[in-house]
Amino acid sequence: MKVELKTPEFDVEPRMLVKNEPVLAMALRPGWVEVGQRRSEMKKINFEAGEIAMCEVWLGVHGLESMILTISDPALRAANDGISGNVELRVVLKLADARLGALVAAVNAERVAGFPSGRLFLDSIELALAVALVNDYAFRRPSSRIYRGGLTPARLRKVVELVHAEMDGDLSLEELANTAGLSITHFSQMFRQSTGQSPHQFVLQRRIERAKEMLHAAENRVLDVAVACGFKSQEHFARVFRSLCGASPTEYRQEFAHRDQRWA
Repeated sequence: MKVELKTPEFDVEPRMLVKNEPVLAMALRPGWVEVGQRRSEMKKINFEAGEIAMCEVWLGVHGLESMILTISDPALRAANDGISGNVELRVVLKLADARLGALVAAVNAERVAGFPSGRLFLDSIELALAVALVNDYAFRRPSSRIYRGGLTPARLRKVVELVHAEMDGDLSLEELANTAGLSITHFSQMFRQSTGQSPHQFVLQRRIERAKEMLHAAENRVLDVAVACGFKSQEHFARVFRSLCGASPTEYRQEFAHRDQRWA
């Protein structure tokens, strides 16, 4: 998924802008656009901050600052798993879809924070967006497929081994799926059935477990622990650690030290 920031333009001459892949645009502040297949069929659309649209042709942008998300063909193919041919999405000038809006807002929050969560988070959001678009906005809908059970023990073991081996790296959903020998969509469904967690949640949990072990050693700085466990900043590490453990890394370390003293 490509994330772009489009700055405001005023009184620009309408021009053809064609995207080869579907795009979602979220207004970051109020403004308006002119859209249409031909200049003789231009339509003015007003947007408030936070509103989103889906279209492949934008002819004129006026005073609208927006975030543009390009949904990749591999993500759409993964979301359309089981049906041959390309996915054709409807053009929707203004989307009133709470689920899509929440997903796009999550990407914007990640962008504002400097993308601290890494590729796996964005991959997971892109797949969720692609599935929602294919299910609700495609001319052809995928057939229902029910997967029974989960990953085989051998496949799950390979995935877990990769997660531990690349703990300090920036794992992608595609890498995890390739390790299991499955498509991205099939892997995500099977993985959740096996573990009760999404791949992103599972990786975060394993990173925090390793971080807790490293924090037991007083010589390990919190920043070094964060980097060793795959977090791009100490702030992001602290936020995730608190959400999963109910305490900051420093508070956890202090509590562990107190327990040692009581039992000494």
